[in-house]
This record gives sequence, structure tokens and C-alpha cells, in this order.
Amino acid sequence: MENKSPNPLKSVITIVISLAFAGFFLWIALKGLDFKVIQKSLARANYMWVLLASVFGILAYWFRAVRWNLLLEPMGHKISSSNSLWSISFGYLMNLTIPRSGEVARATALYGVEKVPVDKSFGTIILERVVDLICMLAFLGLTIIFKYDAIISFYKFVTEQKARKQKFEPNFMERQLIKLGVSDFDSFYYYFKISVVILIIVGLIAFYKYKKEKLINFGKGILQGLTSIFKLKEKVKFILYTIGIWISYYFAAYLVCFALPETSDFTIADGFFIIVVGTLGMMIPASGGIGAFNLAMKYGFMALFISVGKSAEQGGEMGLTYSFISLPLQIVIMLVMGLISIPMLAKERNKVAAGKNFQH
Repeated sequence: MENKSPNPLKSVITIVISLAFAGFFLWIALKGLDFKVIQKSLARANYMWVLLASVFGILAYWFRAVRWNLLLEPMGHKISSSNSLWSISFGYLMNLTIPRSGEVARATALYGVEKVPVDKSFGTIILERVVDLICMLAFLGLTIIFKYDAIISFYKFVTEQKARKQKFEPNFMERQLIKLGVSDFDSFYYYFKISVVILIIVGLIAFYKYKKEKLINFGKGILQGLTSIFKLKEKVKFILYTIGIWISYYFAAYLVCFALPETSDFTIADGFFIIVVGTLGMMIPASGGIGAFNLAMKYGFMALFISVGKSAEQGGEMGLTYSFISLPLQIVIMLVMGLISIPMLAKERNKVAAGKNFQH
């Protein structure tokens, strides 16, 4: 896979879109809430719990780094744990600028210090995402088992709210469509979805036609990375590191609850619910999860509060308060680890370059 310089216009457009996503979801999350209540809760918070949560957040980086080494080893690449760690950190830093760019940045960074082909390491990253999805589904299963009441309570709350608003209120886009003479929105949305699907299929066919050879070669490299799990020499270690990653994620999310008096009585099962809702929020391509994560926490905490007979409004306020602690914590870890990774990777690249020059 040859490295091409990124298209500046494409990068700018991607950043603008992700910022628009962030702004839109943040606006929805904050609409109609009392900021004074949130400010008081933040002032009363015990930030020692936040500091402890950050330890688990960083620990997840280390577990992910040593687990990546196990996936690369069957392909004949034994890399140092530090290079793995800093490549991962650099990838997360890139995700803060352009959502979903971190995977490629991580693979490229590793190539610079360990000369692991990008397509092969990228294949192992995709494999990691598959394993993470399985772990996420396990947490979802635990949430459904132990917090079913919260899910049902929130569903009933939403349906009751909709029943009170039976009158149709068009949004901004629908008001513009009405001006253009569109009245049947069901048909419009139906044909719009079909058109989008057709355009995507045509675009993929055209892309494959012009990039066929490169795509096939890249696909072979990815396949080799994906199948590396079947060649693992230390399967037990891989499973233990994976458990370590998700236990770290769990405590990084759950311990923040103890920082707030209003959520300090949250149970272990509530922690399952929070990590599932938070992960779903972070899946939306908004810069750093801003807005999407806040909105997810607002709704998630509303569900938890409603299920124990508390008000939805208080739940929403506490969800946002939690998100204003948890999300900045995640972003600070990404920034600190990412910024440290830049000189560390540069130093290692210089060593690699010096070694080459010495051989010549």
C-alpha cells in the first residue's frame, strides 16, 4: 500500500462535518436544561474518583498495546510494546481531529518505527474492532439482563411524551420542502433512501473498477491480518488482555459516578448500562464524541433515574454533569498520550533511519 499525501480539502470538509455533528447533538443535549444545577453539581464533585478513573483509562492503552503485539507476531513481526503503545496513542489523537482516521494513522505510525506493512497491521486493527464488538455485545447482554427495567421505563416515557405531541411539527428541512411543494414526507423519505443506496452502490462499483488491483492487494493484506487470530501462539494471553481492556473501560466509566453525590449510589449493573450507552454515543462521527456522548449520557441517566422513581429532568441534568466530567477526562488522556507519542515516534523513526544509513 503506497502512502499518499492527504487531500487538504477532503480533510477540511470531514472536520467541518464532524464539528457540525458535534454542535448539533450538543445543542439537542443542552436544550431546555438549567445550567446552574449542572454547575453546582460540578462544584460539589469529588475529583479524586476522576483521577482514579483516569488510571484505568491509561491502563486500557497498555493492555491494547500488548494485545496488538500478539496479533502481529504470527505474521513474523515482533514489535516493542512501547512502539505499539505510542502508535495507538497517535491514532487516538488523530481521531480527535478527523473521526475514524485514527486506524489508518495508527497503522502508518507503526510502519514508520517497525516497518510492519500498513495493510497487514490494518487487518489486525479491523480484527480488534470485531473482538471489541463481541465484548460490547456481552456488555449489552448484561445490561438487558440487569437493567431491563431502565430500558422499558425510558421507552414508556418516550412514547408518553410522543402521545402528548400528536400534532405534526415539521423540522427545518421539512419546512423548506413544504415551500418546494412537497407534502407527502413518507414517500419523499422512502425514495430519498433508495436514491442514496443506489448512489452508494454506483460509487462503490466505480471505485472498484478504477482501483481494482490496489484493492485486491490491500484486501489480501487485511485478510492476513484478520486470520492472524487463528495462528496465535498465546491465545490465553489474548483473552486475558481483552478482558483487561474492557474491565479498564468499565472502571474508567463507572468510577466517575462516585464523584457526584447524586450518582454515588449507582450499582455495578448501572455501570453496565452507562458503558453501553456511552459506547453507542461515541460511535457517532462527531469530533471527540462531543455532543453525541453528552446526549447519550443525558438519555441514559434519564432512563436510570426514571426506573427508580426519580424525575427524568434530574436524570438528564446528572447525565450531562457526568458527561462534562467523563468526556473531558477521555479527551485529556487522548491529548496527553497523543502529544507524548509524537516525539517518541519521531525518536524511534530517527533510530530506524540511522540504522539504515549505518548499513549503507
